[in-house]
Amino acid sequence: MAVYQVFPDKKRSVFKRISVTTWLIILNVLFFLVFYFLISLGVLKMDYIALNPSNIINHLYIWTFITSMFMHGGFFHLFVNMLSLFFVGNLLERILGGKRYFAFYIAAGIFSGLLFLVSSFIFTSDFNLYAVGASGAIFGLIGVLMFLTPNLPVYLLFIPVPVKMKYAAPGMLVLLWVVSIGLSVPIGNAAHLGGFLFGVFYGFYLRKKYPNKVNYLSKHFR
Repeated sequence: MAVYQVFPDKKRSVFKRISVTTWLIILNVLFFLVFYFLISLGVLKMDYIALNPSNIINHLYIWTFITSMFMHGGFFHLFVNMLSLFFVGNLLERILGGKRYFAFYIAAGIFSGLLFLVSSFIFTSDFNLYAVGASGAIFGLIGVLMFLTPNLPVYLLFIPVPVKMKYAAPGMLVLLWVVSIGLSVPIGNAAHLGGFLFGVFYGFYLRKKYPNKVNYLSKHFR
C-alpha cells in the first residue's frame, strides 16, 4: 500500500535519491565502526562518546547527547536497532517528510537522553552508567505512529500474530522492561520511555492540529 506524505516538506528534501532513514542507518553503522575501532586502539575514551550522568553533572562532554545516539553496545545491538529503524523510520518519513522527520528523530534522541539522566539522579546513586544507542529516538518514532496509525499491524518479539500499533507500542516498553529485569540485561528503559513520551506528545500535537490529515491516515490502517 502506498503511503503519501501527509505533512510534506515545504521544499524538496536535499536527500532526493536516498531517504533520510537510509542516511541515518549509514551514519549509525559508520560511526559505530569508527568509534569501536578508535576505542579499541585506545585513541578514544568511552566518555567522549557515551552519555554519562557524572560527566554531564560536571559540565563535560555535552556533545554526548548526540554522539551517544550513533554508538551501540555491540554488533547485535546495532543490528536490532537498525532493523527497527528501517521499518519504522521509512514509514514515518514518508508521512512527515524528510526535514520534519529528521528534526524529530534528533529531538527524540536528545529527550530520551535527558530522561535517562533524570532517572539516574533519582533512582540510583551510581552516576557512572553509560548510555548508547538509537533506540530512544526509535521509540520516539513509535510513539508518533501510535497516534498517527493506531491500527497499523506490527509484530512483536515472541508473538506470532500481528498486534495493532496502539497496543504494540506500550507493549514493547513493558516487554523490554520485563526482559531487563528477568534476565538482568542492561537495557536503557528510562531512555526508551523518554523517547516514547516525546513521540506521544508530538503525535498528540499532530492529531489535534491536523485532525483531517490524521483521519485520512487512519483509514489506510483499519
